Amino acid sequence: MKSQVVLWSHLAEEFAKRCCTSATMDIKTVQGRVEHEGMSFLTISLPSFGKDLQKGLDSGIVDRNSFQGFSWRAGLPRFLGGFLDLVFDRESGVLLNDPSVEAILALRQLTLLFSKVLAPCTKSREQDAMDEYVECDRQVKERDKFISVEDYLSFHRISRLLFGPVFSKIDKLIYDEEIVPKHGPGATADKLMGNQKYRLSTWTERLQEVFSSENFILPNARYAHESSATYLEPGAEEPVRVISVPKTQKTPRIIAIEPTCMQFMQQAILEPLIHQLENDFILKRFLGFTDQEPNQLLARIGSENGSLATLDLSEASDRVSNQLVRVLFSDHPNLLRGIEATRSRKADVPGHGVVRLAKYASMGSALCFPVEAMVFLTLVLLGIEKESSTRFSKRSDFTELFGRVRVYGDDLIVPVDNVESVIDRLEHFGAKVGRAKSFWIGRFRESCGKEYYDGQDVSIVKVRRDIPTSRSDGQGCISLVSLRNQLYKAGCWDTVKYLDSLIWKVLKYFPVVEETSPVLGRTSFLDYQPERMCARLHRPLVRGYVVRSLIPKNSLKGEGALLKYFLKRGRLPSADGSHLERSGRPQAVNIKLRWAPPY
Repeated sequence: MKSQVVLWSHLAEEFAKRCCTSATMDIKTVQGRVEHEGMSFLTISLPSFGKDLQKGLDSGIVDRNSFQGFSWRAGLPRFLGGFLDLVFDRESGVLLNDPSVEAILALRQLTLLFSKVLAPCTKSREQDAMDEYVECDRQVKERDKFISVEDYLSFHRISRLLFGPVFSKIDKLIYDEEIVPKHGPGATADKLMGNQKYRLSTWTERLQEVFSSENFILPNARYAHESSATYLEPGAEEPVRVISVPKTQKTPRIIAIEPTCMQFMQQAILEPLIHQLENDFILKRFLGFTDQEPNQLLARIGSENGSLATLDLSEASDRVSNQLVRVLFSDHPNLLRGIEATRSRKADVPGHGVVRLAKYASMGSALCFPVEAMVFLTLVLLGIEKESSTRFSKRSDFTELFGRVRVYGDDLIVPVDNVESVIDRLEHFGAKVGRAKSFWIGRFRESCGKEYYDGQDVSIVKVRRDIPTSRSDGQGCISLVSLRNQLYKAGCWDTVKYLDSLIWKVLKYFPVVEETSPVLGRTSFLDYQPERMCARLHRPLVRGYVVRSLIPKNSLKGEGALLKYFLKRGRLPSADGSHLERSGRPQAVNIKLRWAPPY
């Protein structure tokens, strides 16, 4: 805990020099409060301060009800007052006409530095998160009752215009059984791992009605008479297993682990769906699944001229109703049956047992991300249509919104002129707009991990893990080196010197390398210095620590190995020659000293 406070102090002193102010009292405040409150001051109280600051930037005035737990002097908090005085008027709390962007960056960096530390929550906070998961699903069910037939018809009309051509292509692929399934590396509800998944012998009756097991879990017809597949009736299906994983000390992340057979066929639909969406002339300008840069660019433009708003949705995936998804795919029966067959209907929630789900899917389903994005895009366009008093009647009508609307999961870009109407439609259909992370009034915008003020990048670096004390903490060492290099590129060189002193105590070798090097080393604007030449490949080498992750033993042969071959993408052989002996996600990550190229 002491090293975190020292790190914060170095950053505060460095930003104070850059902003020509003092952080002496701020450092004393942090030291005192951490001593009495513990790490929660850095991971919970300070981030709350930072979020209130962002709302003040958006609204143009500091709210007296904000910054709870901090004392005030006149119209601003005392804490970080030297920086705040460069952004807001001390007497009135009103945003200055020409606030210091450097001070805004400093305030955000100092308050949000520890906001995303991967730390376990208390048991009570974990159970609260599970309770909220169940309550959220109950709210989805209740909201369905208030959506009228006219609402569904309007939603259907827009979604048909948007996605009709794409859905028709996927519908035919499913009818012809030409989609190709795929196993992922992650965990499954039935606890099959790695190569074990290719011995899948459990199928559901709902899947069998659309995707016959003979065509998807057997290498070819020769093995049909040897199949010992078990077919589960709807009531006997394995529920998704709801778990919590570390996110922040304030709240965990809740995900749902899908059964293997469901995950297998979700991937089969996902691949052609994403391909078609990203290659459609209209949709590729509205939706993103792999590239966040278009959203970030529009956020910058919105911060510069005020024409675009950035909206963030809370509990986004958990608030998409399955009834609404059924309407989305209703014109394409084969696709609808596939979407329904690959959806898990029940969830095993700690403290609540098995509950039936009203939501389409939780985070963990392969189809969750694209389906929610399509639903949100439809609702955004419904809101724009309502505000503009126009009616979209053909696909070409959407071209006027190119560069003004963009959806990447739950990060939305919409025109400021239509923002209230868009929020109304989103919330009417059950979504929840996170107003603390949505911006459209001032000159601050945030989307897909990038933040801007008046067109200038004020994105920050965040600590992800506790500072390690030995090389045995491989993940901690990797995270610390990444933090050091990010701060170096951000120009925080005095703080980097402190981090270097910590790293040298843990890593005996810490050379200068390029970002693409496998070696854990220092990013520098100066060139690397080779320490020897490789006798075999005649390339420069440096000595340092390289990440090593051991894939667990998980052998596969016979029928399962043949199936894995047929499901392989591309014509080239597998790059991993031992993939039939080892598979799955590494159970541990460590670092090993060796000679390696610095580039």
